[in-house]
Amino acid sequence: MSGMDPRKTIRLYYDHVVPSYAKTPLVLERGKGTRVWDAAGREYLDFFPGWAVSGIGHCHRRVSEAIKRQAERLIHVSNNYYHELQGVLAQEIVRHAFPSKVFFCNSGAEANEAAFKLARKLAHAEGRFEIISMERSFHGRTYAGISATGQPRFREGFEPTVPGFLSVPFNDLKALERAVGPKTCAVILEPIQGEGGVRVADPAYLTAVRRLCSDRRITLIFDEVQTGMGRTGKMFAFKHFGIEPDVMTLAKSLGGGFPIGAMVARKDIADTLQPGTHATTFGGSPLACAAALAVFEAIEKEKLLGQTVIAGAHLFKRLNELKRRSAIIREVRGMGLMAGVELTVDGKAVYEACLEKGLLINCTQGNVLRVMPPLVVRDKEIDRAISILEEAIASEESKHRKKEGSLVS
Repeated sequence: MSGMDPRKTIRLYYDHVVPSYAKTPLVLERGKGTRVWDAAGREYLDFFPGWAVSGIGHCHRRVSEAIKRQAERLIHVSNNYYHELQGVLAQEIVRHAFPSKVFFCNSGAEANEAAFKLARKLAHAEGRFEIISMERSFHGRTYAGISATGQPRFREGFEPTVPGFLSVPFNDLKALERAVGPKTCAVILEPIQGEGGVRVADPAYLTAVRRLCSDRRITLIFDEVQTGMGRTGKMFAFKHFGIEPDVMTLAKSLGGGFPIGAMVARKDIADTLQPGTHATTFGGSPLACAAALAVFEAIEKEKLLGQTVIAGAHLFKRLNELKRRSAIIREVRGMGLMAGVELTVDGKAVYEACLEKGLLINCTQGNVLRVMPPLVVRDKEIDRAISILEEAIASEESKHRKKEGSLVS
């Protein structure tokens, strides 16, 4: 239904859609690669495509064609039966990950739920059930997801949450060691915290966490919902650190825009989830698997991991140059094409100014700008985005100088 008045579209949301999202009054109609267009035909450079779901760009040709072909053959198959693509996709994930088996679902939250259940089931006979996560982490909006998430604001109004979850400071080994007890069955962390402000795990810390979990027979879960599928310059972020988790969760970019999630569990523990212990109606459908296989194909045939390393180096070079020129940028951090720009001021105005100038980014934790362009981004597009961001930051700096001047006078 194209051509509808954008105001009518927004009105339909107000009248009929549960208002559980903070929305920007922007009605998007189409996208291609790094760009999207609104209902008025205005073009935007999208450097946070669909919460990084469109990791290889909007409507990538390989993904769109795979979905079209599969939609004409078979859309859904019950998980009581077999279909070829689910097995092939599982094999592809395992090939890039570690010796494992895969449980398919529809989102990162579902993937984490499966991981929690696997970890608890594995340790159930020993009476171990506690799961330790990290402060500032984010693991989804389900009840177990918000219970594991190390940000109290996501739990407000929904208490009591699922028992047996506790959080400790990220990158603090001693805090984790103190928290581990006789009831601990798992540790979950993001190699790079996304919603937490693009905070990168220290390599020595992750090595020590892996050792601790191995020594204490604790399941180590890496939430790679945001970092997976090439975002950091490797297929999965854990590969930067020289260790492997016991369980890894994926979603977001896995389907190139189509909803799919996956829990990847070490082969010797995966069969803990026997028939009847866990399930999902739509997980691993032929359509979702076709989309995900096309994403792997695009990443490999178009050499997007190498492209991400090169583009990421350019992105961080430009961001750090901007930091040196700006009085309100505190820190630039991240890896590959996953960047966080921490400001000394609230980031909402900068986000809004970028939107006005045709650049879509994200602001998290109140003052961290998240910049996560698709893997197909080119240097000239990065340069354009940095130019817009610089204008937005300069405008905000000017406002603060005036405000400080009026306070002094």
